[in-house]
Amino acid sequence: MSDSYVVSSALSFSWPDDTPVFEDLSFSLPGGRTGLVAANGAGKSTLLKLLAGELRPTGGSVTVEGVLGYLPQHLPFARHQRVAQLLGVDHVIAALHAIEAGDTAEEHFTTVGDDWDVEERARVALDRLGLAEVALDRRLGTLSGGQVVSLGLAAELLKRPDVLLLDEPTNNLDREARARLLAVLRSWTGCLLVVSHDRALLDEMDRIAALDHGEIRWYGGSFTAYEQAAGAEREVAERQVRQAEQDVKRQKRELQQARERAARRASTAARNLADAGLPRIVAGNLKRDAQVSAGRASDVHAARVSDAQARLDQASGAARRDDHLVIELPDTTLPAGRTVFHGQGVQAAYAGRPVFAGDGVDLAIRGPERIALTGPNGAGKSTLLRLIGGDQEPVAGVAVRAGGRVAYLSQRLDLLDPAGTVAENLAGFAPSRTEVDRMNLLARFLFRGARVHLPVGVLSGGELLRATLACLLFAEPAPHLLLLDEPTNNLDLVSVAQLESALLAYRGALVVVSHDDRFLAGIAVTRWLRLADGQLTEAGAPQ
Repeated sequence: MSDSYVVSSALSFSWPDDTPVFEDLSFSLPGGRTGLVAANGAGKSTLLKLLAGELRPTGGSVTVEGVLGYLPQHLPFARHQRVAQLLGVDHVIAALHAIEAGDTAEEHFTTVGDDWDVEERARVALDRLGLAEVALDRRLGTLSGGQVVSLGLAAELLKRPDVLLLDEPTNNLDREARARLLAVLRSWTGCLLVVSHDRALLDEMDRIAALDHGEIRWYGGSFTAYEQAAGAEREVAERQVRQAEQDVKRQKRELQQARERAARRASTAARNLADAGLPRIVAGNLKRDAQVSAGRASDVHAARVSDAQARLDQASGAARRDDHLVIELPDTTLPAGRTVFHGQGVQAAYAGRPVFAGDGVDLAIRGPERIALTGPNGAGKSTLLRLIGGDQEPVAGVAVRAGGRVAYLSQRLDLLDPAGTVAENLAGFAPSRTEVDRMNLLARFLFRGARVHLPVGVLSGGELLRATLACLLFAEPAPHLLLLDEPTNNLDLVSVAQLESALLAYRGALVVVSHDDRFLAGIAVTRWLRLADGQLTEAGAPQ
């Protein structure tokens, strides 16, 4: 096998409405682990689908050496399917069982081929990913979203691929499942390309490929090394921008001065010609020569201004950086001793069965606590959030909430009216503020000019997050308790950083369900709770 597992040659792709995504994109992907990063909408998932052959390029070609495995971000499956079907081994297992029962039909042996150990290999793959208790004949509808993702990865591993493409593989995985995934990828010996916003996963990579405006830039090392290198590049580019701005100003100033000198010379020459008493034709020729000379000088300076502006545009493009949110939320300040929620023996039910163990859950939230609620998938974390917020009432026990507003941010970001504009939505949440005040608030969330009048339904994922945060945090009255359920799922790294900035400015109490340890550290969590086996316990920060 060559050094390059995947080769993209002049790859081009456009959507049916002729919107281009890539044009003449060429690169080679070597062995080892590569992380692909970019803003939402840049085409990461589209590129993986092109490499996997799920989309046909409109130009160029893709070559993949060896067996390909591909785990999409959204794994298609039917609830009635069995685990063996998702793993792609059901037909082989059926043939094996037929042979064991004495059926010696040739098609059974053809189906089995060399896969006589397929059941053992399937069990090993499931065990590695923490699915030892999952039977091969179990229906997918009885599994959690995280378990289905792990099953999808197990299915790809069973192919023994040379090239493995993973699109946001840690979405919906709890902490334990993420740790097992990282262990599998650390031992990977082929070619791995991962699209992810999970910084812990990206730090396991050998190199980072940054996709920006249809081009890929390569950085050796982990994501942390990439951030440092990209930061240094931005500093150099920003210095070049400042120098280019000064050059543009200087060239414009020199152009203006040249025009003023030419005008003064022309005026002086006209007076001298009149005083010299020269024939009209001679005076006219001299005047035209002076005008041509002044025009040439003006053209030279104008060209210098144009060149300086071009250098500024180029430097500005190189220095392009992601804006950070800079906001203050004094109205959300909460006294340290105030109890915003108190639950005693709180119990919920699902399918007629209790969600929590024993006598239920006891929980008090006081003052501006910043609580991380962790635990395995299916433990009842989202149910507990709904009980805290009042969207669900307990079937037993007592839940008391302090007066004031509780705000809930789901990972679906479905709080706003998609038909209304950003400005209209904020007006609905903060009606007493003046229009000027609301426009200033939206500017802090990076909505300026015509962007404030866009319908919410057409916003990108990052824009929708910022619009939702603006409405949520500046609502009237201001929320004193903020509940967040897996808020970083499906957000790119820029949006995660902006979410962290907004939450750091928030002064009330918050409870966040998340498996992203770096995000939790970034929002300065002060208290860690773990919900597992129906019991809620105090826990320390992960090491």
